[in-house]
Amino acid sequence: MRRGTSGINALIAVDKPLGMTSHDVVSHVRRAVGERRVGHAGTLDPDASGVLVVGIGQGTRLMGLLTTERKGYVGLVVFGEETETDDAEGAVTRSAEVPAWAWDEDAACERLAGIEGACLQVPPAYSAISVNGVRSYARARAGEHVELEARPVTIHSASLAAIQDVDGRPGWLCAFDVSKGCYIRAIARDLGRVCGSAAHLAGLRRTSAGSISLSSCVSLDELEQRGSELVAARALDPAASLGAPVRVLTSSELADASCGKHISVGDVNVEEGGRVCLVHTDKLYGVWTRRADELVSSTNFPAGIMGVRR
Repeated sequence: MRRGTSGINALIAVDKPLGMTSHDVVSHVRRAVGERRVGHAGTLDPDASGVLVVGIGQGTRLMGLLTTERKGYVGLVVFGEETETDDAEGAVTRSAEVPAWAWDEDAACERLAGIEGACLQVPPAYSAISVNGVRSYARARAGEHVELEARPVTIHSASLAAIQDVDGRPGWLCAFDVSKGCYIRAIARDLGRVCGSAAHLAGLRRTSAGSISLSSCVSLDELEQRGSELVAARALDPAASLGAPVRVLTSSELADASCGKHISVGDVNVEEGGRVCLVHTDKLYGVWTRRADELVSSTNFPAGIMGVRR
């Protein structure tokens, strides 16, 4: 075994705590399991908590393949002020009166229903989007005026959980189900404007990423105490996380696949060019592509990624 490798190949979901970057989580996981090859999918800001998918060992190669087109969040939208970052961390850039009806739950639910659907969203200036090779937040921090182009996103649902009193101003605690690339900070900003006021995001928790929810998460404290034992017990099913159909391999087919030989599609229902997970016992050994009546090599995991449940 190479230095800095643990022999663990897995996906786990971590409940990222507040005040920590996604890279900080990666560093904690590296120390806990003794594996240098650790990466994450879907960055969370330090002031956001919740579901962060982490790949360990060969599991890092799944990061770009994960199907997380939809994500769930709970966020607190506070009315009365816009900020330069669209959250509570930035300086106030605009204040506005808050309409009295913003304290009414029925009116709030009506406004939230009105933002559901496909739309064009202007991302926050303080975001990781690259502008001519430089991150937007870096330009904004340097004092540059940043105007990002609007991007198509979908707000699948927006619902009200409660209205809270935040220093005398209404704060809408909302649940959002959105497409990949949608910024909840931008939703808060735009919601304030739609309501004839101003608003920013004062708290955020990711509740799901694709099919992976908070119930699948482990805490960093648990991970640091139990290390690889916890990973083995709570590893995500990599095939289920990918959302692709499964082709179960015999021992001889696994040997053929390991040599790059094409294998038959079998009874797997997948369209031409579609992805298929190659599984043997409790491990994922590859994500291959359909070509006519065969599956051809695309991405392979020679050691197998643990956690498959059938």
